[in-house]
Amino acid sequence: MAAPAMQQPSYLLANLKMDSTTKPFLQCCQELVKVIDDYPAKELHLIFPWLVESVFGSLDGVIVGWNLGFLQACSNRYNIVMDFLNPSGPMMKLVYKLQAEEYKYEIPVSFLPGPVKVSIQEGVLPDCPLLNNKLHFPLSGLQTLSLALNPFEYYMFMFASSLITPKNYSLGQHVSSLDSAYFVLVDTYLKYFLPTEGSVPPSPFTYKRGSVSPPAPRAPSVPFAGYGIHSTSLLKRHISHQPSVTADPAAQEIWRSEALLQVFVEMWLHHYSLEMYQKLQSPQVKEPFTPTEEHVLVVRLLVKHLHAFSCSLKPEQVSSSAHSHTSPLEELKRVVVHRFVQQKLYVFLQHCFGHWPLDASFRVVAWVSYIQPWRYTGEKTNPQTDQNKGVPEKWRFFVQENLLMYTKLFQGFLNRVVRTDLVNVKNALMVFRVAKVFAQPNLSEMIQKGEQLFLEPEHVLHHRQHRCFLSPGHGGSFLSARQPVVTDRVFRVKSHVYGLEGQDCQYKQMFGTELRGTVLKLIQIIDQARQTAKKISDQSAEVAANNSFMSWFGMGSPDLNYTFNGGEVDDTGACVKKTHEFLERSLDYLCQIFRLNAGQLSQLMATLGSGQDDGNSKQLPDCVQGENGLILTDLGRMQFGGHMDALCSRPDFLGQLGRHYLASPEAAADGRRRSPETRLTAEGYRRPRLSLRMLASYRTLLMLLLLYLFGALFSFGLMSSTLLILTYFYLNGRGKCRFLPK
Repeated sequence: MAAPAMQQPSYLLANLKMDSTTKPFLQCCQELVKVIDDYPAKELHLIFPWLVESVFGSLDGVIVGWNLGFLQACSNRYNIVMDFLNPSGPMMKLVYKLQAEEYKYEIPVSFLPGPVKVSIQEGVLPDCPLLNNKLHFPLSGLQTLSLALNPFEYYMFMFASSLITPKNYSLGQHVSSLDSAYFVLVDTYLKYFLPTEGSVPPSPFTYKRGSVSPPAPRAPSVPFAGYGIHSTSLLKRHISHQPSVTADPAAQEIWRSEALLQVFVEMWLHHYSLEMYQKLQSPQVKEPFTPTEEHVLVVRLLVKHLHAFSCSLKPEQVSSSAHSHTSPLEELKRVVVHRFVQQKLYVFLQHCFGHWPLDASFRVVAWVSYIQPWRYTGEKTNPQTDQNKGVPEKWRFFVQENLLMYTKLFQGFLNRVVRTDLVNVKNALMVFRVAKVFAQPNLSEMIQKGEQLFLEPEHVLHHRQHRCFLSPGHGGSFLSARQPVVTDRVFRVKSHVYGLEGQDCQYKQMFGTELRGTVLKLIQIIDQARQTAKKISDQSAEVAANNSFMSWFGMGSPDLNYTFNGGEVDDTGACVKKTHEFLERSLDYLCQIFRLNAGQLSQLMATLGSGQDDGNSKQLPDCVQGENGLILTDLGRMQFGGHMDALCSRPDFLGQLGRHYLASPEAAADGRRRSPETRLTAEGYRRPRLSLRMLASYRTLLMLLLLYLFGALFSFGLMSSTLLILTYFYLNGRGKCRFLPK
C-alpha cells in the first residue's frame, strides 16, 4: 500500500476494491487496518460506505458481504473478523474518526421497516426517536426520501439490517445461529454499549475538535408541506418532544447506547404497527414479512440482555425519590424495557403466535424469556429451590404492567397447542416448559390480581393525560420526556391494556370461564397424548425384546421406528418415555395454575377414558360379554372373512395357494353335486375358513422350527421362510392339512 501522501482518495478506494478481489482475506484486513490508522477522516469518508457494505452486505441483498451469519469459530476467518469488528477494533476506530468530523451517510426510506416507511410516505413522522432531525428531502419528492445518519448510526443500521435482508446464499450452507459470528457480535455489542456493570467505555479517540459528539437534537416542527404533500399534512405526532442529549453533558456518555438500542429495536421489531396488528386479526389479511428462526433467536438474545441490563439498576436508585440523583445510564436502565421494547415486542410476538409453523421450532420465540425478568438478575440460584420459592414480590408491578404479555399471549399459546402433535417429544417439552413457568408460586396470583385491577370501574382521568400515557414510544431521547410518577395501579394496568389493544378492546380473562373451557380441552388432549405415548413406549419395548430374541435367528427388524408411523426418528423408546413424563408433569402444572383438584381431574380423565373405550369397541368384531370376557358371535367369526375371500379370488399363484389351504374341497365338491337350493344353503360352508389345529402336534412344530432354522442359515427372513414352507406343502400335495374349524 502506498504512503498516504502519495495517493489520492479516489485511487485509494479503487485500489481497495481491487485488492478485495485479488488478495487473501487476511492481507486485505491488515491493509485496511493500516489505511484506517494512516489516512485522515476526509479520505476515509469516501471508503466508509463501500467498506460497511462489503462487510454486512447491501440493503437490497445483491452484495452478500462477509456472511457473518454463516461464519463459525472453526473457520480460519473467524478470529480475523472478530478482531476487526469488535467494539474496540479497527472498524469502530474508523467510525469514531468519522464521527468526530460529523459526516452523514444516507439510507433510503424504502429500506426501513414497513410501518415506518408507510408512515413517512403518508406525511406522518412515526414515534421513532431514530428519525428525529434525520429526514433528507430531495427535490424529486417523498418517494426518494432518505435518512441522513451519523457514522455510528449508519454502521449499526447496516449491521442490524443484514439480519433481515434476504440474500442468495449458496446451496448446502447450514449454520447454528448461536455459534455464528453475527450472533456473537450482537452479544458483544450489547454487553459493551449496554453494560450491566460499570459505565460505557468512552471513545478512545479525541481530536482537535474535541471528543466525539452525540447527534444533534431534532429541529422543532419540521413540516412536510412544500414536498408534494398538502399543507395540512404536517408532522402529526409528538412534535413537542425534543431530545436533550446535548443539553445535559452527562448524557453524552450514553448516546451510543441509546442509538444502538433504537436501531436494534426499530430494525428487528418494528415490522408491524398497532394498526397492522389489528388488521392481522382478520384471516383475509396476510403480512408479507415473516421472521426467520435466526431473527427470532437474535430478538431473544436482545430481550435477555435488556432484562439483565435493567436488573443491574443499583438498589439505592430503585426508589422514585432518587430520580434526580441518578446518572443517565442508571435512568436508562429504569425505563429501557417499558419505553423502548414493550409495545413493539408485543406486536411482534402476536404475529409470531399467529403465523409461526405448528412445530417445535416455536420454542425459539422470545415470549418466555420476556415474562421472566427475575431470571436475569445475576444472582446465583439453585433451579430446584428457586422453583419452589416462586416469583419475588418485587416483580408484582412488572407482571401487572405487562399483563397482556402473560394473559393474551398465553391464550395464543393455548390455541397453538391444541392443534399440535403432543406425542412428539419436542412439542411435549415445549408445553412442559411453558406450564412450568406459569406454575411458579405467586405468579398466577399476580396475574389474577392484575386482571382484577383492569376490571375495576374506570377512574375519572383527564382524556389528554390518559392518551399521552398510552404511548410508550414517545419521540426523542428518553431523558427529554420523563413522565410523572403514577402511583395508581389501576391507571397503569388500564393504560397498558388500552395502549396495546385499543380503547375498544374486548379483554378475555385468563382465569375466566371461557378460557377455562379451553384449558380443560387441552388437559384432555394432553392426557390422550400421554396415553398414546405410553402405548408407543410399551410397544417399542416389546418390539425391542422380540428383536433381541429373533436376532438369534437373523430375523430381527433392523428398524425399531416402524411401530410409530408418521413420527420423528427419535420419538421411540427412551424419547417416547420422556414424552410421557413431560406430559404427566404438564398436567400437574396446569392443575396448579388453574386450581383444579384431584376430583375434577379424575372426572375429566374418566370422560376421556369412556370416549376412548367407545372408540376402541367399535374396532372390535361382533362379540358378547361372557363370564370370562368377550366371546365372538357367529357374525364376529365371519367378519374377517372378506380378506380371505379376496385372497382366494385372485387368479395368480397366491390365490391358488389360498384356495388350497383356506377353502373346503369337500364342501366345494358337495356344492357341485347338490341342487341349486341345496347349494345356496351350503354357501356358508364353502367360505374360506382358518384352523390352526394342525399346529397342535409336536412333530409339526419341530418340523417348522427346523425349516425356519434352515432358512435362517441361508439368510431368509421370516416372511420368506413362511412363503417357502407353504409352497413346499402345496407342491407336495399336503392337502390333508386342511384348515377347517369345527
